[in-house]
Amino acid sequence: MGSALTTIGLPVALGIIMFGLGLTLTPRDFARVAKSPKAVLVALACQLVVLPALCFGLVLLFQLPPVLAVGMMLLAASPGGTTANLYSHLFRGDVALNISLTAVNSVLAVFTLPLITNLAIAYFLPEGNELGLQFAKTVEVFAIVLGPVVLGMLVRWWRPGFADRMDGPVRVASVVILVIVIAGAIVSNLDLLLENAGRLAGITVLFCVLSLTIGYFVPRLFAVTRGQSIASSFEIGIHNATLAIVIAQTVIGSVEMSLPAAVYGVLMFFVALAFGFLIRGRTRVGAASGAEDATVHARIPDAAGHGDGRRG
Repeated sequence: MGSALTTIGLPVALGIIMFGLGLTLTPRDFARVAKSPKAVLVALACQLVVLPALCFGLVLLFQLPPVLAVGMMLLAASPGGTTANLYSHLFRGDVALNISLTAVNSVLAVFTLPLITNLAIAYFLPEGNELGLQFAKTVEVFAIVLGPVVLGMLVRWWRPGFADRMDGPVRVASVVILVIVIAGAIVSNLDLLLENAGRLAGITVLFCVLSLTIGYFVPRLFAVTRGQSIASSFEIGIHNATLAIVIAQTVIGSVEMSLPAAVYGVLMFFVALAFGFLIRGRTRVGAASGAEDATVHARIPDAAGHGDGRRG
């Protein structure tokens, strides 16, 4: 197990983050799902089906040790993080869809995260059943994920003005506490982290790139709007690494299993930022090309001698 700072501080930091998420949610965020069912269903299919299968393939390809393999699968099973909303806003995604997906994913994760994690443990650690998420530990996951969110939503329903005022301070407090706790965790487990950082950097970066790519292009294949595809991309590509670390260290009881999420949690910020600029640049080029084609087409006379309004 990690230090007291980690085992106590991480759940507290995560609780504050999830409480802050709850302060921003209303029942309308769940009801909004019915207004964009295709975008939501495609994103959830990518999140809950495609990504775990992709991660499983990467784990086999990189031949990770069993405990790290389970840690990667735990990361893949974690829902999108609240940071996805920020990236979506920066790169003109549908932030409302992000909020709805985060809300729905947080509820579904109570069931899907233990299921995927237990399947991974059964496959990679067949003799380590004591590490699994049995019913009592699943209840802990429920309390960690949904408890603070529900509390935040209740505060918003009871005192909406107070919730609006507290949104900023809660975000700042969660970031400050999280930085302090992660710094303490790195110091207390520095040797273990350095020993495994090399083998985890490649797979976590590749997993993040592929997640972002799938999250953007798969919805586009289903004719989902560009803004919704951007929202889907960041929601699917930016996982809640803090949740994965908390589950690994405080619920399952394995510091080593939390290492993939720890490495990913640092590198994903840079990968997601680069991906955001990439798709923004690609969209601008496509838009400019489309505008040029339209202009050229307007200047070519048709069979009746019409072009840009002049007769030949």
